[in-house]
Amino acid sequence: MMGAGKTAVGRELSAATGWPYVDNEEVLRRQTGREPAEIRATEGEDVLDLAESAAFDEALGLEPPTIIGVAAAAVLDPAAREALREGGHVVWLRARAETMLGRVASGSGQGEATDLDWLRRRARDHQMLYQSVASQIVDVDDRTPAEIAG
Repeated sequence: MMGAGKTAVGRELSAATGWPYVDNEEVLRRQTGREPAEIRATEGEDVLDLAESAAFDEALGLEPPTIIGVAAAAVLDPAAREALREGGHVVWLRARAETMLGRVASGSGQGEATDLDWLRRRARDHQMLYQSVASQIVDVDDRTPAEIAG
């Protein structure tokens, strides 16, 4: 989920391994020429989910080894969950809602993610899906990106 540290940890892992890091949002921006928040605001969450899925598909097609920061909504799609399971080693960066809230920037473009109760519900509702694709679970609360990457 947003605020768990996917980008920061992905960049740390990239520096440590020499493998490229690809952020799903960066692929989405390149593919669409738009910000995720703009897509959500003008066309809705379903269209954003489709755009994130297309970005995920492209990232999965990259030459391995590659570190991919996957949009959290990928777990909602059964085909994407299967692709995650088959695509390599999947690490679930598990964070408490309070941690995610503290890490989400000003909240602009983050939808409901600035609401602690929404984050708690979302994390609870998707927990089994995240667990179903995870090869490894790393708790990230009170840890730096370098510690998590280690």
